[in-house]
Amino acid sequence: MARKPRVTASTGNVFRDLGFRREEPEHLLVRADLMIQVQKLIAAERFKQREAAEILRVSQPRVSDLLRGRIDLFGTDALIDMLARLGARVRLTVKSSRRRLKVA
Repeated sequence: MARKPRVTASTGNVFRDLGFRREEPEHLLVRADLMIQVQKLIAAERFKQREAAEILRVSQPRVSDLLRGRIDLFGTDALIDMLARLGARVRLTVKSSRRRLKVA
């Protein structure tokens, strides 16, 4: 008889679910969202990597890293700059968590 797999509910942030500590999951989630938007805009315009590199003012290997999802190689500022160069407007929305802050 096969065992039924155990399912754990997500927190809504895959990086937190993977065990990253403290604020790091929030940073990673923002960077991932920004990276996905850059990837979508490049795909929507059907840019070749060399064309995207020229527009983004980076090297073609850097575009390759971007399209392969190498999130560890890109900071928030760099991704926002890329979105702006692609003609996107970037706005940040901050939502209050349901957790109460504990003050020592």
